[in-house]
Amino acid sequence: MMVILAILCTPMRAQQQSVRDTNQLVEQNADTLSSVSKKGKEKKGEGKVILQAFANFNLQSKGGDTKLGFALDRTYLGYEYSFNNGIKIKGVVDFGKPSAIDDYNYVAYIKNAQISWTKGNFTINGGMISTTQFNMQEKFWGYRYIMKSYQDEYKFGSSADLGISASYKFTNYFTADAIIVNGEGYKKFQTNKGLLYGLGLTFTPIENLKIRLYGGFNDASESGKSDIANYAAFVGYKNDKFSLAGEFNMIQNSGNKKSANKLGCSVYGTAKVHKLVNIYARYDLLTSNNRWNTAEDKSMVMAGLEIVPCKYVKIAPNFRMDIPKAQGENKYMGYISCYFGL
Repeated sequence: MMVILAILCTPMRAQQQSVRDTNQLVEQNADTLSSVSKKGKEKKGEGKVILQAFANFNLQSKGGDTKLGFALDRTYLGYEYSFNNGIKIKGVVDFGKPSAIDDYNYVAYIKNAQISWTKGNFTINGGMISTTQFNMQEKFWGYRYIMKSYQDEYKFGSSADLGISASYKFTNYFTADAIIVNGEGYKKFQTNKGLLYGLGLTFTPIENLKIRLYGGFNDASESGKSDIANYAAFVGYKNDKFSLAGEFNMIQNSGNKKSANKLGCSVYGTAKVHKLVNIYARYDLLTSNNRWNTAEDKSMVMAGLEIVPCKYVKIAPNFRMDIPKAQGENKYMGYISCYFGL
C-alpha cells in the first residue's frame, strides 16, 4: 500500500513544486516588469513651434499732417523643447525694424538662444536669455502686439540679453531672482567691458496679486561715461475677468550720460466683456530731470477692444493720443492691431 501511495503522490509533489517555482519566477521578475511598465509610461519631452506676427493698419494725425498705412512691426520664429529632466532649450529669431530711423529694411536678430534647468523651486537660464527687468510687467499688460510695455517702449532696458539668470521660490508668497548680462541688449555686440547686474523680489500676499521690486546696475567701465541705474516698482492684480496694474520706473544716467535721468509711471487695465471680446485702457507718463529730454517727455492715453475669433488670431482696434510736455500739437492715432501666432 505504501508503495502505491508513494507512486501516486510523486506526480502531485512534482506539480506543486512546479507551481512554487513558477510563482517564485514571477516574483523575481515582478520588479523588472514593473520597471519596464513605468518606463513605457514615462512622459516624453515636448516641443512646440514659436510663430508670432504683429501687424497693423494705422492712421496718425498731428497739426493737420495725416499719415496712414499698413505695417508689419515684428515677427518671431523659433522652437522650444522641454525634456523630462527639467532641461528646456529655446531658440527664437526676431524679424523687426532697425533702430536707425532712416533705415527702412527689416533686420533679423537672435532674440533667444538659451538653455534652462529647473529643479524643484530653483531655475537657472543661460545664453541669449529673456531679461527680468520688466518681464512680469509685459505679461500683466498682455498686449505686446499692440504696444510694448512701459520700460521697453521708452528704452529703459532690453527685453533680452546675453548672460545668465536664476530664480528661487522660497515660499508661495515670495520669489527672488538675479541676473548678470552684458547690458547691451540682443541687437548689439558688447562694446564695453561693463556688465549689467539685476536683483528682483516678487511678493504674492494673496492669490492673483503680485508686487515686484527691481533694481539694476549697468557698469559703464569706460572713461567719460557714467554707470546706469534702474529702479522699478510694480503692483498688479489679475483674474479670469479683469486685470489692473500700475508701475513706477526710473533710470539714472540714461545712455551713460551723467545726470540724464528719466522717470515715469504706467497704469493699465483690461476686462473681459464677452468670451471673444476684451476691452483695455492705458495711461503713460514720461518725464526727465532738468528738461534734458523735453522733446520726448509726454503723456500717452490709449483705449480699445480686442476681438479673439480663435486662439491663433487677435484683432484689436484702438485709439491713442500723445500729449507732449513741450509746447506743440497733440498727436492722435488710430490703429487696427493684429496678432497671428501658434
